[in-house]
Amino acid sequence: MDAEIVQLAEAAGPFLMTAAGAYGAAVLSRTEDAAADATVNVGRRILQAVWRHRDEAGQAALEAAVTDVGNDPEDSDAAAALRQQIKRALRDDAELRAELAALLPATAPGAVTINATGDRNNVAHTIGTAVSGDIAMPRP
Repeated sequence: MDAEIVQLAEAAGPFLMTAAGAYGAAVLSRTEDAAADATVNVGRRILQAVWRHRDEAGQAALEAAVTDVGNDPEDSDAAAALRQQIKRALRDDAELRAELAALLPATAPGAVTINATGDRNNVAHTIGTAVSGDIAMPRP
């Protein structure tokens, strides 16, 4: 598979999972919500772009994958199935690849992007010790 397609699908992954987790299959027809965070809106726009570029069978497969992620956002198999749908769409459509690349935020080479949602999420990159929770107890 073309490295560009894999890179685009991987870069889009966090946005797709957040949007599908927030709205389920309704994300495919939902309009932009000013109250939704930027990650959800980018994911929604990506999914809608892919939807527009697919035939009826492709739309049905995409909708099923988005529904599965919406039903269980923590299911890694559902996330993988959704990424596979995106890769298929990108592989078949150079115009979609360009559209998706334009929707994704630009990152500097070597940059790390980390998205976290929900209460009490800790995110760290290259850290020795991270403590999370209401009560942190030292080890004996």
